[in-house]
Amino acid sequence: MVHTKVSEECNNPHLILDLMIKAFMEYKDETPPSSALDETIGSISKALKEGEQALVCSVGSEPVGMVRFLVRNDDVYFYRLSVIPERRGRGIGKEILKSLEEYASKNNKRTMICKVRMTVPKNIKLYNSIGYSVYDEEVVHKPNGIKIKVVSMIKQL
Repeated sequence: MVHTKVSEECNNPHLILDLMIKAFMEYKDETPPSSALDETIGSISKALKEGEQALVCSVGSEPVGMVRFLVRNDDVYFYRLSVIPERRGRGIGKEILKSLEEYASKNNKRTMICKVRMTVPKNIKLYNSIGYSVYDEEVVHKPNGIKIKVVSMIKQL
């Protein structure tokens, strides 16, 4: 078995962007496409300077996934969970979230929160399978009148 390691933190915007773009390319034809595909080295660098953090998962020495997150007053809010396509279906996303939950616990946070597009039921199913539940639904209004239905999900640690 190949050793999987989730790093404590990553502040390399190039690596974060590369993993995220590879993972989110499957959504390029969605209406609208994921805003992850609009991100740049500059937008990620700015977010990191403003307190965002990231965990990167490697198999051997190859980076294969990551998650971006904010440690807030009462919780950890995560987003852009990314696993490169050729490494999916092997539990890497779950491993990343497990590491993030451990990080949250070490920082005295007892709640994990994320938002998921309702048009991506496989992601909702993934989070449900590891203890997350839907606690809210909303419509996000994008430019040009585009509306995206999302669910907010929560897990108590």
